[in-house]
Amino acid sequence: MAYTLITANRNYSSWSLRPWMLMKGLGIAFADRIEPFTKPANYEEFRAFSPTGQVPVLLDGETTVWDSLGIALYLADRHEGVWPADPAARAFAQCAVTEMHGGFSALRNDCTMNVGVRVKPRPMRAALLRDVARVREIFEQGLARFGGPWLAGDTFTALDAFYAPVAYRIRTYGLYVGAGQAWVDHMLAHPAMQEWEAAALAEDWREASHEEELAAAGEIVADYRRT
Repeated sequence: MAYTLITANRNYSSWSLRPWMLMKGLGIAFADRIEPFTKPANYEEFRAFSPTGQVPVLLDGETTVWDSLGIALYLADRHEGVWPADPAARAFAQCAVTEMHGGFSALRNDCTMNVGVRVKPRPMRAALLRDVARVREIFEQGLARFGGPWLAGDTFTALDAFYAPVAYRIRTYGLYVGAGQAWVDHMLAHPAMQEWEAAALAEDWREASHEEELAAAGEIVADYRRT
């Protein structure tokens, strides 16, 4: 097996989920290596395998590929299906992926990823409302324009993988995305997403800073994680 993908906690690590889901969804084989977040800053430990001190990281023989977008681009040079074949769908997917990669800071900060809980969020600030509205717009446009059930047509691509963490956030915080909920439901039903969720619920460790972010996000109304 040529590839090793290094990721972190299933419950917390949204950036890890992107390439993991991409490779699972496209049937690209890899060795799955987890390096969990054990404290607020894991930089020094992660520097042993990652030039940025962060995950995810893809190892391909002597080649180290870092950053979720960098990994997607690397895989796209070597495997079919990372991007849609249709030129219009491909352009839409690439723009929406880069938008997710570089934007949506309010969604990330105010709705921290936590797969195993359900939260009644605090009143949303304007920046978060804008981010949720933009996510809804992308979902609805993609489904309407390309016919679904995936965001860029009838096949799973990097676009779906990059918004996979958002599907969990939408469920966790009860965010409203209109007709885009059809994609959320379809995404959450994917066997790989269910595999990721099962692993997240089975994790028996907690990391204090991530739990503090969760407490700041709102009131936990259900917790399905192992206690």
